[in-house]
Order: sequence, then structure tokens, then C-alpha cells
Amino acid sequence: MAIVMPHASMGQAITRAQVEAALPALEAQAQRVVDAGEVPGLAIAVVLDDQTLFLKGFGRREVGKPETVDGETVFQIASLSKPISATVVAALVSEGVVKWDSRIADLDPSFRLHDAYPTSQVTVRDLFNHRSGLPGIAGNDLEAIGYARDEILHRLRLVPASSSFRAGYSYSNFGLTEGAVAAAKPTGKPWEVVAREKLFEPLGMASTSTTHSDFLSRANRAALHIRADGEWVARVHRNADPQAPAGGISANVRDLAQWLQLEIANGRFDGKQLIAASALDETHVPLTSRGTNPVNGSASFYGLGWNIEFGRHGLTWGHAGAFSAGAQTLASIHPKARLGIVVLTNAFPSGVPEGLADSFADLIFDGRVSRDWVKDWGAAYRALFAPVDDEAKAAYGHTPSDATAALALGSYTGRYANDFVGRAVVTEADGTLTLTVGPGGARTYPLRHFDRDLFLSFPDAEAPDRPSSIRFTISSDGKASAITVDALNAYGLGTLDRSKE
Repeated sequence: MAIVMPHASMGQAITRAQVEAALPALEAQAQRVVDAGEVPGLAIAVVLDDQTLFLKGFGRREVGKPETVDGETVFQIASLSKPISATVVAALVSEGVVKWDSRIADLDPSFRLHDAYPTSQVTVRDLFNHRSGLPGIAGNDLEAIGYARDEILHRLRLVPASSSFRAGYSYSNFGLTEGAVAAAKPTGKPWEVVAREKLFEPLGMASTSTTHSDFLSRANRAALHIRADGEWVARVHRNADPQAPAGGISANVRDLAQWLQLEIANGRFDGKQLIAASALDETHVPLTSRGTNPVNGSASFYGLGWNIEFGRHGLTWGHAGAFSAGAQTLASIHPKARLGIVVLTNAFPSGVPEGLADSFADLIFDGRVSRDWVKDWGAAYRALFAPVDDEAKAAYGHTPSDATAALALGSYTGRYANDFVGRAVVTEADGTLTLTVGPGGARTYPLRHFDRDLFLSFPDAEAPDRPSSIRFTISSDGKASAITVDALNAYGLGTLDRSKE
């Protein structure tokens, strides 16, 4: 039987009574998705104007353990960090410390892009809008092998642009990270301190932090979960400190509800104007088209750390966050209705955050849920990695029938290096090759022979059965002169030459 309740048409003011009337259905749906195993645990907050009307947790912090999720449970929120960081920069803009159009070359002269012109002209606005030309995943590969933020940002200068400056949109964690770090430079304080002083402390966000160590110090925290043999398991950890402004914040829904109140009230909180409305407004301006939302059909744009969409319920500001290591989050605001919702979950992939938010919006604006949004969003997220998995397994899932034996393993061992990846060492023990990469040999991967000079590694802890190729180039002396690491070669920077040392 369909739920029918009082509703508001698009753009019409929302009353507290209308929101409260929809909350039991939201709560029941949240409980259903947990009971059905869609996620182990989740937390929700709903805000109207300057009040939090709903705050509740569901399910378990970690499968197999008794502790339950509540409104105080801290989650890693992944890319939901981006609009929060945009709010921090808006606070700096409000104080005149920096401008959205301040050039990075003036704020952080040590930072360089691949080409001279964009290096000299790129601004905070460009980096928060993902239009610098920096390829989207640039730096993620270096983070995966253990590099810290400063070294990753330094090495981005080696990555060729994926588009002309300001001519293309490419969602970049480390581009936005540089925008935030550079904006904090004039204060003389690290980004982490600026975020705390300019936003978390004024809003009383006592459980929110930009550091992984703070997250681990919370007794009431949610573990990350991924699917293994059809079951949720908590086996992967994710330290996102290198890209903290873009993806490393942790928080609970109580704190995030206070942030939503600030956004809805155009910079006011607890009766005080904490951030100038003009500085915050710029984050919500649709600057770059992202096409059509593939699930709900909304016209989608990117502002400064925010997705801005025009859809069936009018204008929304929002942002999702996801770690394929096991987190999925969402904040969504209907600014004309002064209504916001945040959903945090401790698993990936699922359709739960967007599904619950879209269902709740249907209840508020239409009086009924129009479709199974959780199912449709789940299908969309599950499809994200299918092409990658399918391609890798098609190429390397089975050893070719005409495979050629490897050379003597000593032909491949040695030290290799390039400026982007740094040093790599290939060693042999007990008939197996091992590749060690990253600062101080941070990551080590056993290699499995596939065909002659081609070996496979399995570097992705989140997808441990996904193969990635390691190819050796053999010189005339019968020894490898170079190694190409496919997982580090997205921009042609994954070939390392044998070192003479």
C-alpha cells in the first residue's frame, strides 16, 4: 500500500509538520535497508531551517560485533569532505584572507602543474571546480603506494594535462586538496588547524576532524565494510590524510547537521553571521556542466566543492562520498525549502545514501515515493567497477595456452626508478619475484608469472582478485632494462628504468 501524505509542490515553503509527518516513513525505510543487509550500519540527520528534527543511527558499527550505530557514531565521510572544505575556504574568503580567484602561484609558489601557463594562472576557484586540466585520478596512484601529501602535490607537475586549462571538467582529489592547502597558506597555519578553527570549533563540531589518528581515537566509530563472497566484511582500512581536504574528514551526523544549518542559513549559525553570505554563495554557483544525473535525471553541475542539480524537486545542493574500501555518504540540501539531509553508511557499494535521500524528497514534495530509489542507486554504484573488473579478468584471468616461460628470474631482479614513482626494487626468493615500491619500500607485491616477461600483481586491497600487469623490457644482454607498472601508468608515467646503482 502506497504511503500518501501532505506534501509541498516544488519551490513551496516546507513546514515543520510536513517534515515530521515524513520522518516515520524515512525511519522505517532506513531500518528495512539495514535488516535486508543493504549496509551493516547507517546514521541519518534531517535539518529544517536552524533545527535538527531527526537524528538516529541504525545497525552495527562493525559486523559480528554488538556495538550499534547512533547519532554520535563517527564515520569516515570520504568525498563529502569536499563541500565542508569549501565552507572552510569560504570562511577565509569572508575574512579577506584569500579570494576565490587568488592565484595558487601567489599563495603557494612551490606548486606547479605540467604546463607553465596554467601554473601561473590557476586559482583556488579553478581547483575547487576541477577545471585546472589536472587529470582526475592524478596523485591517487601515488597515495596508494604510500606517499604523503607534500610529495604527491610536488610530483603532480609531472602529470600531463587531460584537457586545456579551464576547458574540461576532471574530478580531482589532489587538485582540490592543493586548492584548500594553498588557501590556508596566508594564515601561517596548516590546513588541519584552519579547518578546526574556522569551522569545526565555531559550530561545536566536536567529533569532526581532518586526521585519521583522530578518527581512530574515537571509541564510537564505524568500521569500513566491503563485500566478500556475498557477505559484508570489515577488512580494509583507509587512511586518507594525504587528501584530507578532499576525502579525509571524519564526522558524525550530529556535527554534520550543524554544518547543514550553517549552509541553509547562508553563513549564520546560532544567531551569528559566521561566514559572509557572499563568500558562501559562490560555492553554490553552477560553473561546470556534468550532464544528466544517470539515476534521477537531474541536470547536474559542479560549483565549488558542491554538486548543483536542477531536477524533479527543483534546485538541490549536494555531494556524495565513497571509499571503495567501504564507506558511502551523502549530504543533500533543498535551499528554497531550507531542508537538508545527511546519510552516512559504513559499506560500499550500495544505493542507500542517495536512495534514502531521494525517497525522503519524494515524500516531502510529492507525498509518495515514486520508485525504488535504493535499488536503482545500488545498481548504478555496483556498475561502477564492473567494466574495470571485467576488462582485467578478460585480459589476465586465464594464462594463454601458448604462454612462454619466463627467463631466469635473476634477469628481472634489480633496482628501477623514475621521477614520478620514485624507486622500485624487484627481488627473488624461493622462486617468486616481489615488487617493492613507495617511500621507504612502503608497498610490497608478490608477482605471478603470466607470459614470458609479463607478470601480474594484485595491488588493490579493496579488489584483491583484480589483476594488474607488470611488464619487463629485456635488453640485448638478456636482463630487464625497464619495468612498466600498469597500476601506475595511467598517464604514461609508470615505466621505470633500471638504475645503475
